[in-house]
Formats: sequence, C-alpha cells, structure tokens
Amino acid sequence: MAEEHMIGWIGAGRMGSAMAGRLIRAGHDVAVYNRTRSKVDPLVEMGAKAAETVGELASRDVVLITVAGSEDFLEVLGGEGGLLRQDVVPKIIVDSSTVSAEASAEGRALARSRGCALLAAPVSGNPKVVSSGRLTMAVSGPRDAFESVRPYLETICAGVTYVGEGEVARLVKLCHNLFLGVVIQSLAEITVLAQKGGVTRHDFLSFLNDSVMGSMFSRYKSPALVNLDFKPTFTTKLLRKDFDLGLAAARALEVPMPVAALVHQVVQGGVGEGHGDVDFAALINLVAGGAGIELVSEDATVDDGLHPVGDK
Repeated sequence: MAEEHMIGWIGAGRMGSAMAGRLIRAGHDVAVYNRTRSKVDPLVEMGAKAAETVGELASRDVVLITVAGSEDFLEVLGGEGGLLRQDVVPKIIVDSSTVSAEASAEGRALARSRGCALLAAPVSGNPKVVSSGRLTMAVSGPRDAFESVRPYLETICAGVTYVGEGEVARLVKLCHNLFLGVVIQSLAEITVLAQKGGVTRHDFLSFLNDSVMGSMFSRYKSPALVNLDFKPTFTTKLLRKDFDLGLAAARALEVPMPVAALVHQVVQGGVGEGHGDVDFAALINLVAGGAGIELVSEDATVDDGLHPVGDK
C-alpha cells in the first residue's frame, strides 16, 4: 500500500462491527463512532480508537459508513455536526449502507461541494459472511478514489468490483437482491416437492449442495430450510422493499422481468402471512402450505459452509 490513511468508521452495528474488525485486526489506524457508545467498546478492545461525535472523524483521510438507512446516511453527512459540516472534511467517504439512489446522489453532491469523493459500496453478505472472509462489494463513484481505497476494501471483502460512476452500484445491489428472492423461492419449491415425495429436506439439500447446481448461497441457507430457524439475516420485509425498488428500476429502464414480478407477489404474500420480520427463508412455509403439508424442524446438523478462510 503506497500510503497509509487514517480511517474513520461510522456505525458499529452487527454488520459494521464485523467489517471494521477486519481492518483493525489487519493493523490499520481506525477510529469508530456509533450512536450507542457501548457498541464501540469491543472494537476498542481490538485496537480501535473511540470517537465521541461524528465530527471527530472529519479529520480522518477516509471514512466508511454503515448506518441503518437513507435518513441516517444524510444526517451523518450533512446534519448538525455532520462529517461535511466541519472545517476539515475527509478526502474520501465510502458508504456501505442500504440507501436509495436519490439519497446517495444527494450525499454525493454535498460531498462534491466540499471537495470530497463519495463512493457507493453496497455489500453482499451478513456478519457471519464477513467473519468467514467471503463478503463481496460493488463500488461506484470516482475511479481514482476507488483505487486509493481499494486495498482497505479488499481487506474487508473477498471480492471488490468497480462497476462505474455515480449510483450504479446501488442498481447492482438491487439486481443482486432480486436474484436472491427468485433463488430462495425456487429453492423452497423444489425442496418441498422432494419432501412431499418422501425425501427429507436434509437429504435433498445435501445432494443439491454437492451437485453442480449447488452454490454458496444454497449451502448457507440449508440450515434454515432444514431446521426452520428463521432468525433474521435479511427479513422478508426488507426483501419486499428491494423488490419494490428493483422492479421500479426495471420499469424505468423498460426491462421486462416476469419471473421477478411473480416472486414479488409471493414475497408480499409472505409479509401478509406474518413472516415479514423473520428471515426470508420462511417463504418455504408458504410453499408448504400450498402443497398441503406442515413443516417441522428436522433437528439435523447442517453445515452452512461458512468456515473462516482467514483474515487478509
């Protein structure tokens, strides 16, 4: 790495903490702010510095953001005491929050007005994926800013892909999550078909995961499908939101998406049936209901495939 930067991090929830932890363990100079101060303490024990306000991070060279949504994103940038309201501002801001393209563009304009580059950097994965070293990221914004921070992003992620200028990384994430919904629905359907024909879900998914059709995704969702543990990694309501946004983008770009449109209605049904606040793998319950069977946990030991590959 040609130049070592001082790094700031805003947002120490489960995802942000896991991501920041990889930078800290790699020996980088990281200062962390979180609205709930106690969530910063584990990172301080690992070697991070604690920031008491967002504004304290404005003098850092690079600041990464992982907050709850668009409102929080714009607040930490331009609200009272925000990063971009200080006398000195970061050179580069990298946002990995789930925000709208409109909020991202608003934040980008504010950053540009202060001479700061903003990179949109949505990720694919959850905290366990981060810990296993398999997180992936799509990045859009100024190419020179991306190249400057690329080594840090590659410390956090197994795969980092620059996809273009502006907000296109947000579209990439929506495309990803549309596919996510289509795949889980198809996986649920074939698993229920196999079960109704006399095959346990565990046996069927073990076969599938070892076949050419298996994937990292099918393997890591297998424990939920087999044991009906729907503790949320990504809720059905959040999946519905991304289908709303993704299909709106498809309409704006005149791209027909008949399969995704059908799954959108299935996801809506899942929310209506009371599965909105649990993991989206609970869509298997709708399939089972339509097949006239009631699922029970198989209480099996299932390998999710997310074994740590080691910190970079």
